Order: sequence, then C-alpha cells, then structure tokens
Amino acid sequence: MAGSQSDDEKGAAQRVKDFAYEKTPEKFKNASDFQIRLRTGTVYVIICIASILAGDAPTMLFLAATAGICSAEFFYMLRSDAKMPNEWIGVVGAAYLPIAAFFFGLRGIVAGALLLMLALTLWYVFWNRARMQDVGVSLFGALYTGMQLACIMLIRTAFPGTDGGLLVLLLFASIWANDAFAYLVGRKFGKHKLAPRTSPNKSWEGFFGGLAGGVAVWFLVGQIPSVHIDSLQTLVLGVACGLAGVLGDLCESRIKRSVGFKDSGTMMPGHGGLFDRCDSLMTTATAAFVLLVLFGCINPVL
Repeated sequence: MAGSQSDDEKGAAQRVKDFAYEKTPEKFKNASDFQIRLRTGTVYVIICIASILAGDAPTMLFLAATAGICSAEFFYMLRSDAKMPNEWIGVVGAAYLPIAAFFFGLRGIVAGALLLMLALTLWYVFWNRARMQDVGVSLFGALYTGMQLACIMLIRTAFPGTDGGLLVLLLFASIWANDAFAYLVGRKFGKHKLAPRTSPNKSWEGFFGGLAGGVAVWFLVGQIPSVHIDSLQTLVLGVACGLAGVLGDLCESRIKRSVGFKDSGTMMPGHGGLFDRCDSLMTTATAAFVLLVLFGCINPVL
C-alpha cells in the first residue's frame, strides 16, 4: 500500500515536471550550466536587492527565511554523518535570531541565543536518545547561520533612512564582486592552490583577485552620508571582510567534504543550496558588524 502511494506521488511529480517543460519557451530548454547558473543568480540578486531596499521589515523577513533554510540544509548534511540534530529547535532558533535583532537589537540576539540553549538543554535532559554531540550540532548550526545573518539586521537598522540599506547592499555587492573577480582571475591565471584538500578549485591568484574586487566595492561606503569612516578604516574593513568571506567559503567546503556532499542542497540550480550561496555572506556580515562597532560607526546598546 505504501509502495503504491509512493509510486503515485512520483508519477504526479513527473507529470508536473513534464507539464512545466512543455510550457517552457524553446530558448530556455536544454540550457547550459552557465545559463542555469546565471538565471538562478539573477533571481537571487533581484530578491536580495528588492528586500533590502524595501525597508527594515522586508529585510528581516528575507534574513529570517534565509537563516531557516540554510540551517535546515546544514542539519540535513550532518544527518548523513550519523548526527541527529533537533531540526525543529535549530531551524526555528536560526530564523528567530534576525527577527529578534529587528525588534530588540543586540539584546534580542543575546536573549534568543540563551533561549535556544535552554530549549536544547531541555531536549537533551528529557529525551534519552539525544546525545551531547547532537546538542552541539543543533546549537552550532542555528548560531552559525542565524546569529551571523542577524548581524546584517543590526547593520541595516543602525543607520537612518535608506543609508542602512545602501550599506547592506554594498556588503552583498562586495561578496558578489569577490566571487566574480576570484573566478575570472583564477580561471585565467590560477596556478597555485589555495587549499587543495578543502577546496581544490581555488587558487591564490583568484584569492587576491577577489580580494581586490571586494575592497574596491567597500570604498564606496564613504559615499553614504551617515556612515562616518575614513579611507584607512575602509581599507581595513574591505580586507577583513574579504578574508572573512574566504573563511566562510572554506568552512562550508570543509563541512561538505567531511560528510561527502558536493552541494548543501538543490534549491538553487547551478549553485547548489542556499547555504552554498550564503556561506561567505555569514562570516562577512559578522566581520563587518564587529569592525563598524570598533570604528565607532555603530553604537550597539544592550
């Protein structure tokens, strides 16, 4: 009976795919990998820009959804490594942190992280099958995705009007520029491997090319009226964020390699999962927030 139901579901899914393929214009059928990657990336960029420019609340919803999906992909990968994270607590906790940052600022993130820890503690105490490593994976996955993306919310709300949105857009643009320049320079001149065991396709030439592209974007920060930052601080910000982005990329690459995954998911054709697309964004957001606080551009209040 169950097998028959499963076959029916597969048949229905195939009929939906066939119908969608028939309705697809000829020029979009049999697209190359590059075309698929370009179209998916374009949709992602449009959603990012629209959400950020629409205001604080749309940015919060976008970040909460992103954190929830990325954490779900993280937990899915760790399941294959004999871990049993609590996806319900982890995903809800990750999605809640950007929301807490929107309503309560930095103290909301702190309170959210403590509530997450309390929920996982109760789960560990009252569910005998839960192991300490499962609690650790659940906590790390939620904080790594949700807390770091919540830093974007703190940056967005720290500046009046559209200035916060422009700064967040520059953060995104610096990552896109880093990726583009790293790919182009690495493909043309790449000879020396950056981290052959963790990410064999990356080269030192591509690394420096991407870093230069990202830094160039960060120099536009000084043109935002309410962001008071000098040229030296901008340079430090650009370099640090570029390094943080590479760290995030390598961290996710190591996670995938350790559990035998090529991509974190299939949500973004040509790119893999959403976690694949946001790995650099998370660490870059954290580095940007910390440096903006240290430079006195943001005054966080608990």
